[in-house]
Order: sequence, then structure tokens, then C-alpha cells
Amino acid sequence: MSPSSSLPSHLLIFAAGFLAVIIGHQCIVAGLNAAGILPPGFPAWSFDPVPPFGVPTLISKAFWGGLWAILIAALLNNTRGAAYWIGWTVLGAVALPLVAIFVVPPLKGLPVPDFMSRFPLYALINAVWGFVTALILRVLGKGGG
Repeated sequence: MSPSSSLPSHLLIFAAGFLAVIIGHQCIVAGLNAAGILPPGFPAWSFDPVPPFGVPTLISKAFWGGLWAILIAALLNNTRGAAYWIGWTVLGAVALPLVAIFVVPPLKGLPVPDFMSRFPLYALINAVWGFVTALILRVLGKGGG
């Protein structure tokens, strides 16, 4: 991927990450909920407000997905072929859950959750996000060949 430093390119990458949350991330959450695998309290496509500004949960997650997409696109700059797909999927599966487990709770004044109980599901959900983001970028002509 070769994101230029132009604003339109960054907006396109942001949009891909944003849409990947709505399409991929939340579809896998819905599937895991339907299978009874996710614990209660993790609904897909939730519009419950997120403090402190009351932004709907889905919009908040999608916004962060867009920002993560810009960061990962920069990290995977000029990556091609299988490395492109693996890079997006693995970075989604590893980086996002680690931040969700070890950074976000302390910022909110909450304890860090049990790593091993959360990581596998978080990794699966965010791997799907990474793959779908890569797919959207590829379809839009911004992904590695």
C-alpha cells in the first residue's frame, strides 16, 4: 500500500477502516453472539451512548477503526501480495486487542481484564476487521497487489 500524504488518500483509508467496522467487525460480533460464544453485553451494531460525549457505540468503534486503518496503512506502506493480506490481518488481530485490553481500561479508570479470557475473541474479531479493511482498500485501488 502506498498511501500518499494527501488528505484525500488519508480520508479514503479512514473510510475503509470505518466501513470495515460496520461490515466485518460487527458481522463477526453478531455471528459470535448468535452462536452464544460472546458473553452478554457485547451487542453488534449498538447505538448505546459512549461517555463522555454520548456518541453511539457503533460510530465510536467505526471512528477508531478509521484511525487504526491510517496507522496500519502507514506501517504496511508498499507491502504487496500475501504480506499485504497477512499484515492487515495479523496487525488487526494483535495490535487492536492489546490496546483494548491493556490501554483502554486504565484510561477509563477500570482494571485490566484477564488477558487470556479476552484475547482470543478480540483477536478473531479484529483480524476480520483487518482483512475487510484490506479488502475494501484493494477494491478501491489502494491495496497492495
